[in-house]
Amino acid sequence: MINNSNNSKVKSINVNELSSKLNSVNLIDIRQPYEYRNGHLPGAKNIPMDEVLDKPENFLDKSKEYHIICQSGNRSLKACNELKEKGYNVINVSEGTSGYKGTLER
Repeated sequence: MINNSNNSKVKSINVNELSSKLNSVNLIDIRQPYEYRNGHLPGAKNIPMDEVLDKPENFLDKSKEYHIICQSGNRSLKACNELKEKGYNVINVSEGTSGYKGTLER
C-alpha cells in the first residue's frame, strides 16, 4: 500500500510490503558502505545519501522510479523529498532495513 505519511509530498511504502516486489523495483540503499555491508535487502544498490543528493544525475534516471531505503526511514524520507524537488520519481521505504522481516544479504 502506498500512502503519504508525515504530511509529506513523497509516496511511502512499508518495507515488508515492498518485499514481494524486490525483483521488480530499483532499490537504492542510501546508507554508508559499512552499514550496507552489515546487511541489506536483496537487490539493493548502495549509493550513499551525500553522493546521490550531490549529483543525482550520475546515479538516477528521471524516467525511472526508485525506492529509497535507509536504516529506519528517516534519511530516506529526507533524500526522497530532495530528489522529488529535483524531478526524480522516488518512493520512500518506511521502517527501513531495520523493519525488514526477511533475510538480509551481506
